[in-house]
Amino acid sequence: MVLIVDDLAENLLGLRKILELNDFKVDEARSGEEALKKVLRNNYSLIILDVQMPGMDGFEVAEALSGFSKARDIPVIFLSAVNTTKEFITKGYLTGGYDYVTKPMDPDILLLKVKNLYRLSQQNQELKTVKAELEKEIEVRKAAEKRKDEFLSIASHELKTPLTRAKGYAQLLKKMISNQQKAEENLKYLQRTETQLEKLNLLVDGLLDLTNIEAGKIKFSFTYFSGTEAITNISEVFATIYPEYHIILSGDLPETLYGDQNKLEQVVLDFLFNAAKYSQVSKDIFLEVSVSNGILTIKVRDTGVGISPEKMPRLFQKFYRAEDSYNEFQGLGISLYICSVIIKFHKGTYGVESEPGKGSTFYFSIPVDKPVSS
Repeated sequence: MVLIVDDLAENLLGLRKILELNDFKVDEARSGEEALKKVLRNNYSLIILDVQMPGMDGFEVAEALSGFSKARDIPVIFLSAVNTTKEFITKGYLTGGYDYVTKPMDPDILLLKVKNLYRLSQQNQELKTVKAELEKEIEVRKAAEKRKDEFLSIASHELKTPLTRAKGYAQLLKKMISNQQKAEENLKYLQRTETQLEKLNLLVDGLLDLTNIEAGKIKFSFTYFSGTEAITNISEVFATIYPEYHIILSGDLPETLYGDQNKLEQVVLDFLFNAAKYSQVSKDIFLEVSVSNGILTIKVRDTGVGISPEKMPRLFQKFYRAEDSYNEFQGLGISLYICSVIIKFHKGTYGVESEPGKGSTFYFSIPVDKPVSS
């Protein structure tokens, strides 16, 4: 839109007709003060500004416009019928004008200048848009790089912990192996070693899953499988990692389910591991199973520390960790993200309910049988 500024109605009318006949949208102001107010409210690609006006003259308006961040790059054409000396014209350019037209004006010359400056303004706006998009992309990339660095730091910490512990238990076993009277204690350290190695195995599996997801190479093996067998597998693996915790099961899995058994077991286990990690006091974790209208819903509920409302929407995002310090709770911040991908592949939904200090419930729902669209 072009803003024309003149204190004389007949001048505004003439300019409006010339511009509108050439498909320009036009707005007008009868004084410098009105022009400044309009510039603050609206967006203009060009301003045609009469120099001789009562109150604020055209030069004063241009100087004021240069102080507005949204207006300083708008091209200004000065119009003047009184003073056309070199000094006067120079003042126009120094106050921010892009061009100068004397009255009486030649409509063809005015249109030529208007078209050129209008095109220049549009190009500048496009460049600003591109620049803003590039700056946004740079910020996104910087944030991604920061998250990657944080992830690598956490991953190094998490991988090192079970390795160090397993190494320590192995060294103790080596010293004690010759003493047959300590067989029971040997077995205890052997079991602890097994636990740490299983934790390490799960961390590596998570990293491999994430890598495959990022590369678009994650594979699923959809088959019919036994719900009873799945629960048994889940219970055995969980007991290996967290032997001191108890799963309290309510409801029964259907005898036959359709999906990728290993990956669905992984989702339930990750929910259980998450519950155990954040339940420092109670050792009871509740696994609730229900089926309604062909939809299986599994909920894992704990009575742990809970999650604040502002953090819940981000829990299933990649690399997000709800705690403030990775030294407080273990984890890479990828397991729930991987769970979300698995559930989506099963045409399912997922979510979380929580209240600080009262525990959390993670859940997902998937079709029991093979979806028609599969």
